[in-house]
Amino acid sequence: MSGPILFIASDQRECRSWTARWENARPLSLPVHWAMTGRWAGRDVIAVANGVGPGHAAAAVGLAIPRPSAIVSIGTCGALDPSLCIGDVFVPTEVRGGGRTWQVCPLAGPASKSGPLISVTRIAATAAEKRELRSTGALAVEMESAGVACASEQLGVPFYCVRAVSDLASEDFLNNFNDLIMPDGRFNIPRLLLGAVRRPVSRIPELFRLAQRTALASKNMGEFLARCSF
Repeated sequence: MSGPILFIASDQRECRSWTARWENARPLSLPVHWAMTGRWAGRDVIAVANGVGPGHAAAAVGLAIPRPSAIVSIGTCGALDPSLCIGDVFVPTEVRGGGRTWQVCPLAGPASKSGPLISVTRIAATAAEKRELRSTGALAVEMESAGVACASEQLGVPFYCVRAVSDLASEDFLNNFNDLIMPDGRFNIPRLLLGAVRRPVSRIPELFRLAQRTALASKNMGEFLARCSF
């Protein structure tokens, strides 16, 4: 257990509540979008954000130095089960993606919602898409954990996953987020804002609402992780 615990997210905002709890937290120079290192519970820890999608998440694992002792996929997720609420912490029992299934190492920590998670290559943008994914038996959906699971398997290190809900099973997105993902895994913010101002009554409130939900989900996830052991 000499290596650091590595936390992989798509966006640094998903990490803020968690890294704020670290000792000696500081930027880390890695060829990724964002990285921090520090100490937590007597362990070296690293958090990396490298964009959405399994490929960017897997690449982030490969770029982290030194070799981690455990890898944790963290961030927000979409609810597929109608019983999941905004801000709920969801700890998958398994991650499904690309025709494969990976078992997730059990966490020692607080009670949480749990069950299968499906990791896809595009945002589940409509309630109809979510219903179709729910028919597979998955309870939540996101885009990075399959990449992290695969990279963890290749390294032979334990794989964990902790997510928090930022959108509901019954909701459609009004902004076309899928068309705004750039090749580097980040969102094209100028295009997003331009599209929103063209339909300000519906799309701008959605952006504010999603920002508030992401902040709540990240806060709850940070509080949850602080009470876990890996």
